[in-house]
Amino acid sequence: MQLLVNISRIFVGVLFIISGFIKLNDPLGFSFKLEEYFSASVLNLEFLTPLALAIAIFVVIFEVLLGVFLLLGFKVKFTVWSLLVMIVFFTFLTFYSAVTGKVTDCGCFGDALKLTPWQSFFKDVVLLLFILLLFLKKEYIFPLSTKKNRLIGSGIALLLCIFYTVFVLRHLPAIDFRPYKVGANIMEGMTIPDDAPKPVYEYAWLFKVNGKEQTIKTLGDYPSVDGEFIGVETKEVQKGYEPPIHDYTMERDGVDYTEKIMNSDNVIIVIARDIDKADEEGLKDIKTITDEALKKGYQVFGMSASSVEEIRPVKQKIGLNFDFYFCDLTTLKTIVRSNPGILKLKNGTIMQKLHYNDADELKL
Repeated sequence: MQLLVNISRIFVGVLFIISGFIKLNDPLGFSFKLEEYFSASVLNLEFLTPLALAIAIFVVIFEVLLGVFLLLGFKVKFTVWSLLVMIVFFTFLTFYSAVTGKVTDCGCFGDALKLTPWQSFFKDVVLLLFILLLFLKKEYIFPLSTKKNRLIGSGIALLLCIFYTVFVLRHLPAIDFRPYKVGANIMEGMTIPDDAPKPVYEYAWLFKVNGKEQTIKTLGDYPSVDGEFIGVETKEVQKGYEPPIHDYTMERDGVDYTEKIMNSDNVIIVIARDIDKADEEGLKDIKTITDEALKKGYQVFGMSASSVEEIRPVKQKIGLNFDFYFCDLTTLKTIVRSNPGILKLKNGTIMQKLHYNDADELKL
């Protein structure tokens, strides 16, 4: 039993630390996932949406600390109770997502590892079994060191979590797991290989045969049936290949300029996903650097999900000397975790990606 508890203790502790750190690396991204859960179409807890970032930070730091507490043997009763409550809640959440299909990625490991809802659910079930063992046999969880050392170790872990959270929020995630990381080519990321798997659809054909309705299922072929055709329902049973980047557009006045801009040298793109919520001082700093970029021959473009009517007054107030192009809000949130943010591109390849706090680090 001691051996089983020690194995469970190490497995659960390390997994919680890894999972928490990945989300701690990108707390804003985790808050976007929480907003998806809080939406009216999922859990209908929209009153929590303004608190999404604060909740995200608390949850991920608490997750890391629980892993540290478990490995150190610190506050054992509190730790195992907290682990059990957390995993029961997450198991319910992933089961709900899997059954309803309303959330397609739980965000358990951020963008580092994408799991389907059912994969997330079965992962949580396995974790639940390990945590139940720890909960029922907590007397076998012995302290790793003295009480003073355990307290110091836990305090250091907390301070490191807080410092790291502040750093990535004021700059950008230290490790970028998204398809828009520095060095990635946007056009290549949108390319579908010729030999890529195609989606498979199931067709449920409804006929009236001898006065009775009859359903025949095929994978596309029209069935040979001696009867009256009534209708057909289509369901995707196997997903095809989806390129890492599949929703990037730069539209203006109904025209998509993506390919033209992506094939240009020396491009600066300012991303203000929601212009009304963009940091005003950040926009002013970006104006300074983009004015310099324009003088040096760079092409400067803006990208936003806001309307022309919302962009115009902000553009005039700050004095931004470039036009904005429309792109989907979710895509812009994925590209850069700051509002506003900056990209430097060369023939569609991302050479630099910066938070507005680091605008002066743009290399021209």
